[in-house]
Amino acid sequence: MKILRLLPTFAALVALSSVATFAQDKAEPKAEAKADAKAEAKAPDAAAPATPEKPKLTPEERFKKMDANGDGALNLEEFLGKTKNAEAKTAKEEDFKKLDKDGNSSLSLEEYLAGATRGKKSK
Repeated sequence: MKILRLLPTFAALVALSSVATFAQDKAEPKAEAKADAKAEAKAPDAAAPATPEKPKLTPEERFKKMDANGDGALNLEEFLGKTKNAEAKTAKEEDFKKLDKDGNSSLSLEEYLAGATRGKKSK
């Protein structure tokens, strides 16, 4: 008789156990699907083409780009360009003075190139 009274409780436990197992079986694919989705989300980033980098300019091309008035020489304003930081301006002014070998307050292409190649040798 005791067994008969416990039978509904046992049946309820078996049913709950089955439901829990079923829920776990259904949850695992979701977890796998989430992992797959994360992997797929990462994969396009890796396969996506990188933003095209600006091609590096040669020293001659940089000189020509900086020469705003096209006179074949860089004055201090052209050399400074859009530099706004006071420390950077001071450093660039000093560089300009070092590069201006003839002291005419402008840089010829030759003076500029001498400075450009000198910087590469010291690295």
